[in-house]
Amino acid sequence: MTDAINKAMTPLEWGLLLTLSVLWGGSFFFVGVAVDALPPFTIVVLRVGLAAVALQLLLLVMRVRLPNGRRPWAAFFAMGLLNNLVPFCLIVWGQGHIASGLAAILNATTPLFTVVVAHMLTVDERLSVGRLLGVVAGLAGVVAMIGPELLDGFDLGALGQIAVLGAALSYAFAGVYGRRFRRMGISPLATATGQVTASTVLLLPVALLVERPWTLPLPGAEVWLAMLGLALFSTALAYVLYFRILATAGATNLLLVTFLIPISAVLLGALFLAERLAPAHILGMALIGLGLAAIDGRVARLLAITLAGRRRSAAS
Repeated sequence: MTDAINKAMTPLEWGLLLTLSVLWGGSFFFVGVAVDALPPFTIVVLRVGLAAVALQLLLLVMRVRLPNGRRPWAAFFAMGLLNNLVPFCLIVWGQGHIASGLAAILNATTPLFTVVVAHMLTVDERLSVGRLLGVVAGLAGVVAMIGPELLDGFDLGALGQIAVLGAALSYAFAGVYGRRFRRMGISPLATATGQVTASTVLLLPVALLVERPWTLPLPGAEVWLAMLGLALFSTALAYVLYFRILATAGATNLLLVTFLIPISAVLLGALFLAERLAPAHILGMALIGLGLAAIDGRVARLLAITLAGRRRSAAS
């Protein structure tokens, strides 16, 4: 897989990217439906467990085998912890206290954390001036959203926002850690299946011991539909589309999905959950978007190309 920095996406790839943004934006909506009826660990174990079953069946159909041995499975468990168990639990708990659209906006800080983590832990992804400015703008957006609440004290709303930021930081570490699977020769689909399977094994006993889900009131049909959507569409299918886009369009183009997820999440929350964002949240989203644009770099490249073309035209 190559990082096609300047590669123009085809209409099909744009369609897949938009679909992926709706699927991942929809995950916040699905959690918003389920969080009032089910406790956090139960929601997450149903999400990863059902997704693991679906992806295992897909592996059978595609005749792809999961690797054997201690080393790949140790990596699957570590990746499952960083990329599924920790962030999913933090997001679900956080959404018990904040709106789904706000959670999606805060989750969009993942690339901001990723460039910092990659700078500290790798030798080939160093911070450039543009990326540093992007991180500063994005963090200013976070301060604009959370700062006023923190000045009033650590209430559950502020803690919910911090929990979602913690999830974004965990995703950042997962992104850097996940680079090893390519070096190990493990296919992207096998990686996705291995990590959700490992996450299920890790979390199932915790959910059974702590929350005893069999003692809970039976949820309504809308909650079960939300859980199926969360597991099958926002997790299993989303992973398939994610790796499909990554393989053909590159990681830089795939970063565009980060701009689109909050839009779909905010729209779904407003249409179906009667959620509204405060002006500070809109300002924060704008600053985070500006930071992501600086990290992505394509706007700066387009401006540079345009200015160079104008200079050539003036010179001739």
